[in-house]
Amino acid sequence: MDEQEEAERRELERRANKLFSGRVEFLLSAPQLKFLPEPTVPEIAFCGRSNVGKSSLLNALTNRKAIARTSVTPGRTQELNFFEIGDPTLFRLVDMPGYGFAKAPVKVVEKWKNLVKTYLRGRPVLARTLVLVDGRHGPKDVDREMMKMLDEAAVGYRVVLTKADKMKASELAKVIEATEAEARKHVAAYPEIHVTSAEKGMGIGELRAAVLADAGV
Repeated sequence: MDEQEEAERRELERRANKLFSGRVEFLLSAPQLKFLPEPTVPEIAFCGRSNVGKSSLLNALTNRKAIARTSVTPGRTQELNFFEIGDPTLFRLVDMPGYGFAKAPVKVVEKWKNLVKTYLRGRPVLARTLVLVDGRHGPKDVDREMMKMLDEAAVGYRVVLTKADKMKASELAKVIEATEAEARKHVAAYPEIHVTSAEKGMGIGELRAAVLADAGV
């Protein structure tokens, strides 16, 4: 990266940090597609396995303590939750239901699949999806299934490793390498892997900048 690219990266990160320190408001929860808000601004969706740390990452990203609810019950959130960013609203973050339901009834799983698939394939303002993967384990089969679903829906996505502070640097390096190799197998995946820790603030500024760039603002 040359000096000009580095300066542009820093400026984008500065703008992103300022924006996420401003207006961030919950808009609505959509248990069904008919409740979706009007597609007036770009949307960045977040998805991940249940208890991957999605709510914690959203809270860190938006510089809030509890904008996204955390749950001890995997698969509890079965709605699309929308948050507005900026004043006036420049784009939205979409908190998608967690997947990988070890304790969820079959009907709940099918409802999730139908809601998510239809949203991914038919939402014209969906600019990017972020697939959150537990940094302690790397991609699991359910993550690969989600990535395949995004490939089929032709939705570009970034892979974000969470909880990166919970392991040794050497172990994390192996997970990053394996995750990059997995991403290369998927046509809609960005080759760049984001490494984050909501608890320590690791990679949050860089991820904010990536979201801002993806939203095109």
